[in-house]
Amino acid sequence: MTSQRTRDRMVARLRGKGIRDEAVLAAMAAIPRHIFIEEALASRAYEDTALPIGFEQTISQPFVVARMVEALRGEARLGHVLEIGTGCGYQAALLARLATEVYSVERIAGLLEKARGNLRSLRLSNLRLVHADGTRGLPEAAPFDGIIVAAAAPGVPGALLQQLAPGGRMIVPVGSGDQALCLIERTPSGFTEKWLDAVRFVPLRGGKQ
Repeated sequence: MTSQRTRDRMVARLRGKGIRDEAVLAAMAAIPRHIFIEEALASRAYEDTALPIGFEQTISQPFVVARMVEALRGEARLGHVLEIGTGCGYQAALLARLATEVYSVERIAGLLEKARGNLRSLRLSNLRLVHADGTRGLPEAAPFDGIIVAAAAPGVPGALLQQLAPGGRMIVPVGSGDQALCLIERTPSGFTEKWLDAVRFVPLRGGKQ
């Protein structure tokens, strides 16, 4: 259940569900999702479902991860990227294969340490993990060409908008009841919004713990 063949089957399902970005699919074929999941659940690692990772958090289903990263890329190589919500580290690993530099912020210290352990064997030199309040972004490393948020905000976070570089894109789940993905692009005249799929994420919370 943890072989390359299993990952390839997952990628084939994603392609069948409409994911078209071959770079995203190649990254998902390369990154072993099972190393980010508790051993007891490893046999389910390549199912298209969200799974618990502890600390009342989940790893998103592969289709949602692929959809968000594909939207963030927009068929262009990612440069300087910020991820809000490291979680178990899986999406951060994918981003590190697709971007020049990735900063990933997590508010829960215990979960961040777990992610560090999960990521160690992959030796991703362009990935930086930071213990911080994700609702504030990471102003010391801004501006970012891409921002991806792995928790649902009640509205588009203003602090993150301000840290988006000109021409940059942000993908964020928005809503406190019904949720949908919002793709935002910073243009010379302001920001554009495009609404995508309905989703279900844990809520975006402020502070650190």
